[in-house]
Amino acid sequence: MESTPPTSKRIKTRVVGSGGRLEGWFFGDNELIEKYRFETSTKVINNPKVVSFDWLKIQKLDNVRKLLKDQLLRRFLEMKGNIYPDLIRVFYTNLKFEGNNLVSHVKGVDMEITHDVWTTVAGLKYAGLRINKGNLGVVEDFNKVQYYKSCLKNQQTQVRTCSIGGLKLDERVLALIVTWILTPRGSNHSVLTEEDLVYIYCIMKKIKINWIDIIKEHMQKAMRLSDYHYSYAVLISSLKPYILNSRSILK
Repeated sequence: MESTPPTSKRIKTRVVGSGGRLEGWFFGDNELIEKYRFETSTKVINNPKVVSFDWLKIQKLDNVRKLLKDQLLRRFLEMKGNIYPDLIRVFYTNLKFEGNNLVSHVKGVDMEITHDVWTTVAGLKYAGLRINKGNLGVVEDFNKVQYYKSCLKNQQTQVRTCSIGGLKLDERVLALIVTWILTPRGSNHSVLTEEDLVYIYCIMKKIKINWIDIIKEHMQKAMRLSDYHYSYAVLISSLKPYILNSRSILK
């Protein structure tokens, strides 16, 4: 994995100014401007990572490469591009759910992420097993401790925490992809949750996962929870052309 290359639009700790500029971004909505000033303006944007499938091939990680392709994750994992921090922060400030779609409001224009947009931009499809913390039991025959031990290089190791360090190579690579890219977090990338292990289990067992559903839920957590960073910076920045009734307002 690697970070996205430097661009002229690199992530900054504080990017949106005050006064007239905030008025423009939020179309004069004072309540949202206050929410931005006291909540979202100081929140960290995750530095995006990418996985090169050519690199996986060079490293002879062909099994991992094939498993990720089977999950239709190649385009999403290889996404690179400019980052627009203003857009990302305003997007999350205004984010809401309407039916199965994500909707935000940027500079007076609706930004709706439909299933067609997910497919066009990220190569993802709204299909597969829907998994979240509340329904992990939907994955049959999964046992957290037993599965974690089966992934270890030394299966006689006494398990205290589910950490990435002792995993076999394929499982370790998948674990890093899950914790850094698919459901990125601000810290503790080396400690696996039960959800992380379920994702790895499904990938290894070739059980198709609805990644759109998981990403949307992760966005919702980033919007609500203070310890979550703003994730999927390249993905959100890539949505710029899909703003409804676009009139070059984000230049």
